[in-house]
Amino acid sequence: MRVALAKRGGKCQLQAMPRKIPSGLPSSKQILDFIAQSGSPAGKREIARAFNLHGHDKIMLKALLKDMADEGLIDSAPGRAFHKVGGVPKVTVLRVISIEDGQVLATPESWHADTLAPRLRVIERGRRSALTLNDRILARTEEAGNGHVAHVMKKLERSADLVLGVVRKDGERLFLSPVDKRERREFAITDVKDAQPGDLVLAEPGGKPPRFTARVDAVLGDPFAPRSFSMIAIHKHGLRDEFRVEAIEEAKQVAKINLGQREDLTHLPIVAIDPEDARDHDDAIWASARDGGGWDAIVAIADVSFYVRPGSELDREARARGNSVYFPDRVVPMLPHELSSDICSLKQGQVRAALACHLLIGADGALKEWRFTRAKICVAANIAYENAQAAIDGAVGLVDAQLVESALKPLWDCWKALLAARNQRGPLELDLPERRVVLDEKGRIMSVAPRERLDAHRLVEDYMIAANVATAKALEKKKAPVMYRIHEAPGREKLVALKDYLETFGVEFALGQVIKPATFNHILDRVGEHDARPEIMEQVLRTQMQARYGPEPLGHFGLALPSYAHFTSPIRRYADLLVHRALVTSYKLGDGGLPGSDAEDFVRIGEAISILERRAMEAERDTVDRYVAAFLADRVGQILPCRISGVQPFGFFATVEGLGGDGLVPAAILGQEYFRYDEKARALIGDNTGTTYRQGQRIDLKLSEANPASGALKFELPEGKYGGAPRDGARRDRVRGGQSKAGPPKRGRPANIRHQARKR
Repeated sequence: MRVALAKRGGKCQLQAMPRKIPSGLPSSKQILDFIAQSGSPAGKREIARAFNLHGHDKIMLKALLKDMADEGLIDSAPGRAFHKVGGVPKVTVLRVISIEDGQVLATPESWHADTLAPRLRVIERGRRSALTLNDRILARTEEAGNGHVAHVMKKLERSADLVLGVVRKDGERLFLSPVDKRERREFAITDVKDAQPGDLVLAEPGGKPPRFTARVDAVLGDPFAPRSFSMIAIHKHGLRDEFRVEAIEEAKQVAKINLGQREDLTHLPIVAIDPEDARDHDDAIWASARDGGGWDAIVAIADVSFYVRPGSELDREARARGNSVYFPDRVVPMLPHELSSDICSLKQGQVRAALACHLLIGADGALKEWRFTRAKICVAANIAYENAQAAIDGAVGLVDAQLVESALKPLWDCWKALLAARNQRGPLELDLPERRVVLDEKGRIMSVAPRERLDAHRLVEDYMIAANVATAKALEKKKAPVMYRIHEAPGREKLVALKDYLETFGVEFALGQVIKPATFNHILDRVGEHDARPEIMEQVLRTQMQARYGPEPLGHFGLALPSYAHFTSPIRRYADLLVHRALVTSYKLGDGGLPGSDAEDFVRIGEAISILERRAMEAERDTVDRYVAAFLADRVGQILPCRISGVQPFGFFATVEGLGGDGLVPAAILGQEYFRYDEKARALIGDNTGTTYRQGQRIDLKLSEANPASGALKFELPEGKYGGAPRDGARRDRVRGGQSKAGPPKRGRPANIRHQARKR
């Protein structure tokens, strides 16, 4: 590409000049079309042959292809073949990222474009898949409909994968014990480097069955030291825990941007109500009664789109991460500290940039009107949930008395209307307690317990839901692209499984009815306080679909809402940042709007950030399991109250009540009889005695092992405790046609059961 000097504003600047294409050469568009339509990899030789180029023209073609690469039009694939930037090479190396219901998905192992790496549907020869998660394959790719498919050419060695494990010494030999509790093998270490027995290491696997080997790549330290458990998850799940220097420098620069002209809301007593251990504060709320009835309310969210612009280094980093990941001892943020916990965090007494959702809420709790502005706010107070609840209940001294009157009481009054509207529409009500790990200053575990559920949690949640609903409806009205939070109704296959399961308790469930969230609430109402309630609730949960992101207006089944988009957490969710950008563009609020290229790519972006969200959830859950195992390590040999969390033909998994963490009880140790697996009932049933172990059942178990490195627990039946029967009695629900001794479920309406998750 040639470079010329251009004079602008009195200064000379370098300006790129396109190369003049000789008449004998194809145009850039012709080359791109040829690459796209070629049935095989297209390198310089293939392009020259296709356009009948010889001699000097071939030299000029080489220069043209270099120009196209410099301009970001093409990229090179293995073997010097070319493909469009953002496209997939005809032949490339892929890595398997998902195997669900027999469908294998893979993504390019190397991807350098600014766009998200595509997901390809893998087609294998033969009926059954021979691939497993993280397998590397050489594949031939082709476009199919709106995506790509990959035809497996060859399965490659997985030597590029690193295994996380603990060095174990056995006699004079060293072995690697993987921390992944699903990995049953140990690896003989051939190169230990500086690692010592007991060290946590990353190692490169090798060898062939039955002798697997490993070479230590990096020593991470003591796996049982405080704050090591989150590092295990970071390495295991490949989380990006360090920012590029360019992103940090950019964050420091954008943090200095003047807020400019904004709606001034600094006079309002707006408050941020968050967990006591919150790492960032991205939302604040305010409400005031209207003279004619109803309420004015504001949900103010950190204006991240003002600082993180499309195509910037910060934006690329945020998109690659997808979301923040929260561990008991640290957070792996989506954005650098300079933004996530400083300039974009709504702190007491600090003027901050916000995107404000103004709501008019009727006396019945219905949303009447909404509008969005870029504003500046000054949070009157950062209040912990517990303190806000105590203050509204009459406690004195935890929250300034004047603020209780001017801020908290109006918020609670308005919330009562929102709560009435919520109850009217009947969202799914399940009891899903969140475990909280409390650490001391040195990172040692002080306690593990479920978080207490307060009205203050529900209040903030319902304001966030109201803002999210208003956002989706506002963008729909503007005919703007929407990154919806989608939660679809359960499919028929899952409903049939639930029906079969409920029949084992004598509970009827009609498949012909219109399924609503209230349908499942009614099931739990019928069950009442019967001892089967926990296991039935667990099965209702398993029946639900997994929530995801996408541009399709499919509604949110669990919340019983036809339109729903995440607006409230752009500090920690990339989906929310996209929604903010769409609002900025639609309401003409200034710079930082949504690029057209992103709007057209919402399907693929939604799929990518949904995968990243699931990865984060798994990493968080694994880490809490490790903390639980460490917390229970001193209680090995004790009898603990447990609940059966899953049943398989080979045994059942149990979790310690109130703490969590799963451990296996093999079927072989359940008693001196054969236990058969009842798939419909999710139960193991003794052939002779009818003793039943089923999902959700409470049972006392002896803790035989707790491994903090893997988070795995092992249980045994207490010797002679109850002769192999569970704590709540040996149940024979419909065993061989017999009626349940427990009788039909008791009727009665229990208290509502609610989600205990993060703010929506």
